Amino acid sequence: MNFKINPIFANSTELIFEKIKMFSSSGELFGNGDRNKIKLFDLNGKAINIKSFKIPNLINKVAYRYFRKSKARRSFEYATILLEKGIGTPEPIAFLENFNIIGLKDSYYVSEHLNADLTYRELVEIPDYPDRENILRQFTKFSFELHEKGIEFIDHSPGNTLIKKNSEGTYDFFLVDLNRMEFHSKLTFEQRMHNLRRLTPLKEMVAVMSNEYAKFYEESEQKIFDTLWKYTADFQEQFYRKKRLKKKLKFWKK
Repeated sequence: MNFKINPIFANSTELIFEKIKMFSSSGELFGNGDRNKIKLFDLNGKAINIKSFKIPNLINKVAYRYFRKSKARRSFEYATILLEKGIGTPEPIAFLENFNIIGLKDSYYVSEHLNADLTYRELVEIPDYPDRENILRQFTKFSFELHEKGIEFIDHSPGNTLIKKNSEGTYDFFLVDLNRMEFHSKLTFEQRMHNLRRLTPLKEMVAVMSNEYAKFYEESEQKIFDTLWKYTADFQEQFYRKKRLKKKLKFWKK
């Protein structure tokens, strides 16, 4: 077993460890739990969540023990790095890895639970969402700041940014689902645009984002739009191709 806790929560080490041990029989389920399961717990009056990662296949069991860090460990370490770089994410609390003779058996990531006002997904799905364009523009500036700090958030997708309105009427952004991330000294233009490709299939949103990104970057708005829209269209085509293929496979299995 490998268990590590954020020093801020050192006084609650035993309590946190106990909550992880009781994960299967306690806690309040959060979300649908299709792949990874998240449950909410109370920690001395503070809402926390514990994420239990899907049990890996045989190859990954071995890989996560000997060759790669587990998703739980990466989530904890990447959250720590993000906060050090001034990027919002729920406070990391702990991670735990259980191993057996083969490799990684199961793993858990514990973090602060953040009650968000919305995610980026609402901006895509609700065209008349209040203050939509302003939120989209602030989100684009947030994404630019990520890129300027060399952060490539590989799962930069609609559900993985929590958004909270603050008292000044502006918005704060918090990244979640952190286990796939890379850090660079500098991101190229192509890497920046490629990183934004999964966010929306809507051309008008891409146009607003391109206009806003161009305010902070040296490339023209037109070049940003053309490049980002190409990557977006390519991603959407690939996404729906995979969806159609899965549908056909399910049909033949029947």
